[in-house]
Amino acid sequence: MSTEVPPSFWSKWFNRSNEDKGQKKFGTFQGVFTPTVLTILGVIMYLRLPWIVGQAGVFGALAIVLLAVAITGCTALSMSSITTNIRIGAGGAFSIISQSLGLEMGGSIGVPLYFSQAFAIAMYVFGFREGWLSIFPAHADYALLIDFITFLLVIGIAAISTSFAFRIQYVMMAIIAGSIVSICLGLVYNGMDSGHASGTMEVFGPYPGEFNSKTGIFDKPGSFWIAFAVFFPAVTGVMAGANMSGDLANPRKNIPQGTLSAVVLTALIYIGMIFIAALLASPEAMQKNYNVFLDYSAWKPIVVAGLLGATFSSALGSFVGAPRILLALGQFNILPGSEHFKDVDKRGEPVKAMAFTAIVVAFSLLLRDLNAIAPLITMFFMITYAMINVVVLIEQSLGLPSFRPTLRVPIIIPLLGSLGCFFVMFIINSTVSFISLGIVIAFYIMLLRKELSHTKGDARSGLFTALAEWSTKKSNELSPKKEQRAWQPELLIPVTSANEVRGSFPLLEAIARPKGSIKILGMHADNSRKGMRNELENLVKSINEAEISASYSIVDGYNYGLAVSISMQALGTAFFRPNTILLRHNNTQENHYQAIIDNSIHNDWAVTIFVPTPDIIGLGMTNTLNIWLGEIPNQWESQLELGDNDLAVLIGLIIRKNWSKSGSGPSQVTIIKPIKTIQNKSFVNKNLKRIKEFARIPNDVKFEIIEQTENMWDEAPRADLNILSFEFLDNEFSNMEKIMETLRTPCLFTMDSSNENALI
Repeated sequence: MSTEVPPSFWSKWFNRSNEDKGQKKFGTFQGVFTPTVLTILGVIMYLRLPWIVGQAGVFGALAIVLLAVAITGCTALSMSSITTNIRIGAGGAFSIISQSLGLEMGGSIGVPLYFSQAFAIAMYVFGFREGWLSIFPAHADYALLIDFITFLLVIGIAAISTSFAFRIQYVMMAIIAGSIVSICLGLVYNGMDSGHASGTMEVFGPYPGEFNSKTGIFDKPGSFWIAFAVFFPAVTGVMAGANMSGDLANPRKNIPQGTLSAVVLTALIYIGMIFIAALLASPEAMQKNYNVFLDYSAWKPIVVAGLLGATFSSALGSFVGAPRILLALGQFNILPGSEHFKDVDKRGEPVKAMAFTAIVVAFSLLLRDLNAIAPLITMFFMITYAMINVVVLIEQSLGLPSFRPTLRVPIIIPLLGSLGCFFVMFIINSTVSFISLGIVIAFYIMLLRKELSHTKGDARSGLFTALAEWSTKKSNELSPKKEQRAWQPELLIPVTSANEVRGSFPLLEAIARPKGSIKILGMHADNSRKGMRNELENLVKSINEAEISASYSIVDGYNYGLAVSISMQALGTAFFRPNTILLRHNNTQENHYQAIIDNSIHNDWAVTIFVPTPDIIGLGMTNTLNIWLGEIPNQWESQLELGDNDLAVLIGLIIRKNWSKSGSGPSQVTIIKPIKTIQNKSFVNKNLKRIKEFARIPNDVKFEIIEQTENMWDEAPRADLNILSFEFLDNEFSNMEKIMETLRTPCLFTMDSSNENALI
């Protein structure tokens, strides 16, 4: 009999299923270096780099290239660093971001990135067609046919296998290398342009702008940043190799080595081509002619082939990479129905994801003009690069022991990388930048509502823990003792059975929501520890699902009072310690109350005791509430001290607010002040009005003054809950049940600590 073991969560990241199906794994040169180089050395190098030199001059063009490479280089370094710290799976950037910031953030970046990659394929196909028509202008009437034949060729190569596609890219790289050699030899073949003989090479450019060949004038103004925006997309191919992360033999080694070496090599090529362009043609020629490299090369056909090869290889690389992103999205069902794209064939190829991508690209080709969304595509790439830098910035800032990359970079690298990416976005097009950020945020909100299964070990918990630690340290520096203004009900609830909490849950929810917390202290005897642990674990889970922070601990305790007292002392040094003990009244435990209260006074804890009625489960109705005020100090206004009434008032106001939000009431809250002599009613009434003003008590709360007699319980208005200070017990805990029976409703008795103040 065999037992099937379900795949572990992390096996999805590691793409083990593909290994089992015999997928070929690629190395650094084939899987990362080659596609990255081919994506960076694209159409901009052939057609736009000379124009940039003509616009900005040699030094200006160098500044543009170096600034662009610096920004994408920081991203490449950040990506390389983080990949040496994690086991990156399929999806490249999606995997990196998801493992650090969660599936919601990874998906909100991954979904737009996938569609951008797919639309970029269509743009590369259009670029290939334009190059083709420059050779065969007679084919202009067959533009759509050229596009689809080109794309079918891309599909055919990719369908044979990814390995075959990469071997085709070797041919493309050889052609591009030959085209660069031909351009360089153009210096010898042409004997340099005559314009340089007269010393007209520009060091700093005049930025004349776009030349209109029809009118013969520069009709669009130029600037450094316009030229920069034209060039920057050339260097945004740093993720081309990382997109193959699930197909790499050793991503931790392949991605850093392949990406960084590709960035360095292509940067050197671009710098060299700036000087070649400046020596080949005059500034005027470069400003007006996009085909300088073609026209001034030693052998034009190889340069044209390089231009076609660059666009074709970029389309092929994107068509190989985009389905891998969709595959990763499908593994976690990010999009509705995307789980269908997680399957691979026996060769490890994501055939369903490739088929869907082919449909998306075919639809894009029918649009005929992607200029409207081209800036949006660029923005999604930039947001992805920015988030890679942000991931490394967060991981490094947290300083967690788990962050041990074998390639460490200074923290300034991801900081500059993230700032640079956002800077470039708004330089290129601020309106489209806001739109693209809005789309990412919309996807994030959608995925939050979908409640995805979170990745284990992402950095978010560490981030919030670090923030909490920092806040704790700052709070301790500013005020070693917690401020009364910052008080929230942090409840410690000792129980011998989980049912004690279940029966009191409506009251606990009314007190602890929204900012309070509940810590359950389970006390067990004999061999009941395991059973209690299971009960409390399920109970705490239910409380957390009700959006109340809850946790539990279990102690061995035969002596109820002693166990509670020791637990108070143990928790005393914690910054996020409970501040209020809440006991559910039990006659068998009354003899422990005094010891608990004495220890609470000693450790400065508040105490509350809930006395339910035997015939009502929980609270029953939640419409009316009475708050009983005990003795009020004579100098309360100057000392801002309400005696032992602060906790009763604060809890009463919290309950009122929560009941109101629940839609069940309360229809009436009454603050009752018993007085010994009715002659003092006028004075007490003025005092209560002042207290109402100081405590910011809502206007719909009524105040009632009654004479303090044995019958005052009968004179009080009926309520679903009565809150009273311990003062009304006259040091007799047995009076709790008597008062509850007389009032015929549940009661909550309170004793203040020094942490509460209703007047602040």
